[in-house]
Amino acid sequence: MYIKRQLEESFLQMSRFFKAVLVTGARQVGKTTMLKNLAKGRAYVSLDNGADLELARSEPELFLQRYKPPVIIDEVQKAPELFPYIKIACDNTDERGLFWLTGSEQFSLMSNIRESLAGRIGIMTLYPLSFNEINGTFFSSPLRFDMASLIEREREAKPFDVQKVFHTIWQGGMPAVQDAGEKEHSMYYETYISTYLMRDIMTISSVRDELRFRKFITACAANNACQLNMTSVASVAEITAPTAKAWLDLLVRLHIVYLLQPYANNKLKRLAKSPKLYFTDPALAAYLCKWLTPDTLANGNAAGNYFENFAVMELIKDLDYSAQPYDLTYFRDSNSKEIDLFLQADGKIHPLEIKMSASPNKREVKKFDVLDSNSIPRGEGGIICMHPAVLPIDNSNCMIPVNVL
Repeated sequence: MYIKRQLEESFLQMSRFFKAVLVTGARQVGKTTMLKNLAKGRAYVSLDNGADLELARSEPELFLQRYKPPVIIDEVQKAPELFPYIKIACDNTDERGLFWLTGSEQFSLMSNIRESLAGRIGIMTLYPLSFNEINGTFFSSPLRFDMASLIEREREAKPFDVQKVFHTIWQGGMPAVQDAGEKEHSMYYETYISTYLMRDIMTISSVRDELRFRKFITACAANNACQLNMTSVASVAEITAPTAKAWLDLLVRLHIVYLLQPYANNKLKRLAKSPKLYFTDPALAAYLCKWLTPDTLANGNAAGNYFENFAVMELIKDLDYSAQPYDLTYFRDSNSKEIDLFLQADGKIHPLEIKMSASPNKREVKKFDVLDSNSIPRGEGGIICMHPAVLPIDNSNCMIPVNVL
């Protein structure tokens, strides 16, 4: 059964404006399925097909005669030879939405697009399914952190509890596993690692040592929602720190991990220089660390990390899909005072804490005063948590249930 995606409306708007639209994202998140669901009489071709890939590389002009626009071209990063000819096709007409493209390796794609399709293409990212997509919830208004806006979204959100949240985290956001049992779930993620991930890693890099790479990504999973210590991760994987950095870049390129950078501003003294690491699908991290049931994950000593990973990615999905301009960072100062998220939007910083609790300590928001004391414009914020309803803490902050993100 097809699960409607929050990105659909923004994608169609982009297609009406640009001549080409690219959807990036990790393998298996549903890019092709979404585009096929939206397509009406549109041709489709996948460059995972060897014959079509060879044609696209050797005879790109002939390829576009064979697959005339409007067309969906899947895994387009495999044939950069196509981009100059896509540019020519775009420049020869005023028609919009000619090319719907997908790709799972962002950096080489971006490089080729900057050279060939600047001004002609819109770029969007599709992530694994969100909690609200899985539950069929689509909010009528963009995310704001004032109490009235949060309460409006609360009315539209589906109820949740700790069991439901951790089942969602453990089950994962890949469409293929939504109805999978525990055995099928484990088989899927093992296949995902050994087939999709390792195949792509070997295609775009010189990595050939699968055992050490498996140790490396498992070490990353063990540092989920933590400030990244590259030396420690490298030691576990028995590789050098420069190699670990290069391998981490590969995981970012393939949309497997997300690096949250530390906040940088001359007004605030900061201690943190390393990013925090999150998995775009925390279920992959849970599988790698052998949290093999929702209950063991919820009751394990890393439960807070997985909840934080979940909350951060839910926030990123909502902000990206609604095309809101924003910058997301975290803050840690020289006194080890840490604020989980600084969401910079509309000229203000919205400070956010994340707590895996139904009744977190309201005093957590006192840390936000660091913005006021340094004359940095502050917007509404609060504590993202498991509280069942929006609850005011003070004039600027609320308890924010995770299901309204």
